[in-house]
Amino acid sequence: MELFERQWATYQALVEHDLMEHRGLTEAIDNTIQAWLGNREPIAPEPQFVDLGCGDLGVMAPLLRRLPLGSFVGLDLCSQVLRKAKATLGPVNYPCHWQERHLLQWAADEPAHGPVHLLHSSFALHHLSDSEKLCFLQRCRRHLAPQGIFLWADVFREPKETREAYLQRYVHRIHNWQPLAPDQKRQVIDHITSHDNPADREAIQHAAEDAGWQWRWVWQGNQRAEALAVLSLA
Repeated sequence: MELFERQWATYQALVEHDLMEHRGLTEAIDNTIQAWLGNREPIAPEPQFVDLGCGDLGVMAPLLRRLPLGSFVGLDLCSQVLRKAKATLGPVNYPCHWQERHLLQWAADEPAHGPVHLLHSSFALHHLSDSEKLCFLQRCRRHLAPQGIFLWADVFREPKETREAYLQRYVHRIHNWQPLAPDQKRQVIDHITSHDNPADREAIQHAAEDAGWQWRWVWQGNQRAEALAVLSLA
């Protein structure tokens, strides 16, 4: 099995066994979107949905199939993942577009197809440095419609917790993930220690508010890491 398939099999095991609390997170995303839809004006156009770092849509596809969208854009760095996402979503009643791009590049570009009503990103922004996260928050505001929302699902550090302390407790958590084989645990540990830079949840909220966002926490997992924030234009 090639490296990509091995890594993706490990990710699918994480989701299947709910080791990163995807079930509670997805329910919170669903509830938030349904509440937002319920508050829209009846004559409002069907919303555009952009998923930054969409992955294979294994978690989001059931929700996306139910949503009354005007269009969907799935963006990811990996072409193989985008092919999986397209197949997973299947036929829907709105046009879909697939982009192999970096989310920072998307944020920096001029909006191509009008304002986005629903912007979503799950477990992607924590790969950015703190300065890159701030740059993203500053630049992506112009992509969001005035009444739109940005759903940021991710891992976050506790207030004042260092990256090293966060990684230490997360690695300890991974060692207790019994459904994973030892080599799968090693894959996850190698990935997070090399690539993850979760934001301090208090610091990133203040930075976002300084950049012109309103911030609201709507869900937090039991392990003091996974969480969902909803951002709107201030």
